[in-house]
Amino acid sequence: MERQRGKSSEVCWNSPFLFFHTLYLTIRKRINSGIAYLLYFLLLSVIGFGFLRSLKSRIPNPTGDLNLFFTAVSAATVSSMSVVNMEDFSNSQLAVMTALMFLGGEVFTSLVKLYLSKSKSFNTRRSQAKVSAANLTDQIELTIVNFSEQPDSDDKGNPILRQDSIKFLVYVILGYFLMVQVLGVAAVSIYMAAIPSAMNILKTKGIKSFTFSIFVIVSTFSNCGFIPTNENMAVFGNNSGLLLILIPQILLGNTLFPPCLRFLVWILGKKVKKQEAQYLLSDDTKPVYSSLLSKRHSQLLMATVFTFILIGTILFCALDWNSSAVSGLSPYRKFVGMVFQTINARHSGENVFNTANLAPALIVFYIVMMYLPPNTTYLPIGVSSKEGENKLPKVDGKKGRIVKNLMFSHITYLAIFMVVLSITERKSIKEDPINFSLLNILVEVVSSYGNVGFTTGYACELRLTPDPTCVSPWYGLSGKFSARGKLVIIVVMFFGRLKRNYMKGGLAWNIM
Repeated sequence: MERQRGKSSEVCWNSPFLFFHTLYLTIRKRINSGIAYLLYFLLLSVIGFGFLRSLKSRIPNPTGDLNLFFTAVSAATVSSMSVVNMEDFSNSQLAVMTALMFLGGEVFTSLVKLYLSKSKSFNTRRSQAKVSAANLTDQIELTIVNFSEQPDSDDKGNPILRQDSIKFLVYVILGYFLMVQVLGVAAVSIYMAAIPSAMNILKTKGIKSFTFSIFVIVSTFSNCGFIPTNENMAVFGNNSGLLLILIPQILLGNTLFPPCLRFLVWILGKKVKKQEAQYLLSDDTKPVYSSLLSKRHSQLLMATVFTFILIGTILFCALDWNSSAVSGLSPYRKFVGMVFQTINARHSGENVFNTANLAPALIVFYIVMMYLPPNTTYLPIGVSSKEGENKLPKVDGKKGRIVKNLMFSHITYLAIFMVVLSITERKSIKEDPINFSLLNILVEVVSSYGNVGFTTGYACELRLTPDPTCVSPWYGLSGKFSARGKLVIIVVMFFGRLKRNYMKGGLAWNIM
C-alpha cells in the first residue's frame, strides 16, 4: 500500500507539467539543449511582443514594432537594454514585462530544466518496473543496459535515491525562488509606505506602489535591471535603504545563488531528508544541477564575488569620489550608491549614477565584469591541469566535428559583433563621434552579451553639430542605433543568454 501511495504521489507530482514534459522529451530527441533554449526565449519574446503591442501605452504615439520587440527580447533574456523610456509603458505593459523577466530568469529556467529531467528519469524507472513485473528475462537485461545509458541515472547502484534527491532539490529551489522574492516584495512595499520621499516619486510618475514593488524585485532577483522609471535607480539615489534592500536580491538571484543553495540544502538536511541532502552534497555524487557546486568551489566563488566587489568599490571611490557624477549626495549615500552600482556591474545593470560620467578606467573595469559569467571563480579550485585538456572534446560524426571546429571563442564573437556594428552605424560614428565612440559601442555590445544593461546613453550636448530639436533621451545608446544595429543587439542578447551552452568554442584555434 505504501509503495502504491508513493507511486501515485509521484505521478501527481509530475502531472501538472505533463504537456511541457512531453514537449521537452520530443525536443530533446531532435535538437540539442542550446537550440531548445533558443526556441524557448524566442517564443517567450514573440508572445511578450504580442502582448506589449496589443496593450495601450501611456504616450499617444506608438513606440514602433521593432522597439517593442527589442524590449520584449531584452526582458525575456533579462538584459534590460532599453530603446524606449520606461515611463512610456502603462501598468499593464509593466505587468507583461514582469512576467517575461520572471519566466526568463536563470533560476527559473534552470529549475524547469531540473524538473523535466527528473520527470524523464521517473518515467524511465516506472517503465522498467513494468518490464520487471512481466518476468521476461531478455527484456530485463535489455532494460538494465538501457538504464545504464541514461545520463541521469549514474549512481553506483541506487537510482531511486538519486531521483528522490532531485525531487527534494526541486522543492528546495522552488522554495528559495519564491521565498526570497516574496520577502523582497514585502520589504520594498513596507519601505515605500514608510518613506514619504520614495512614495512621492512614484506618485509623481503615476506608478502604483504594488506594481513597482513586484516589478523591481522580479527584475532585481532575475538580474534583469529594468526599473519602471526613466532614470532607473538614479531617482532613488537619496533612498539608501531601498538600495540596501535590493543588494541581497541581486546577489541571491545570481552570483551567490550556488553557495546559498548549498547552504540551504545542508540546513534542511539536518532536519528533513537527511539521506537526500547527504547524497546531493557528497563530492562523489555525479552532479545533478549545475548551480549545486562542491563545498570548496562554493567557498572560492564567494571569495571571488566579494573580491570583485571590493576592488570595484575601491576603484570607484578612488576615481570618482569628488567627480560631478556623484555630486549632491552625503558621504554615506554616496558610498552606498557606489557599492550598489559596483555589484550591479556583474549582471544586474541597475544604476544610480550615469555611466557616461564615470572615469574611463572604471568603465573598462565594468566591461570586464560584464563579460565574466556569474559563476566565474578567479582562484584555482584545486584541479590540476592535464595534458590535452584544451583539446577539442570527442565528437561523434563528421557533421559534429565540423561544427566544433568552426566554433569561435566568445571574445571572437564579440569582436565580430563590434565590426558589424561599426559598419551598420558608420554614418553616426562619422557625424557624431563622441556619442558613438568605439568605447561606448563596446559597452553596448558587452552589456548585451553579459545580459547586464549598462549603457553610456546619448547626450545631445556632445554632438559636434548642435541640433536645437535634439532632446537627450533617458534610454540607452542602443535606442539611437539604426534598425540594423538594433537587430544586431537583439542577436547579441540571445547569444549572451545562451552562452553557457557554448563555453568551449574556439578550442580548434591554436595560437603559437
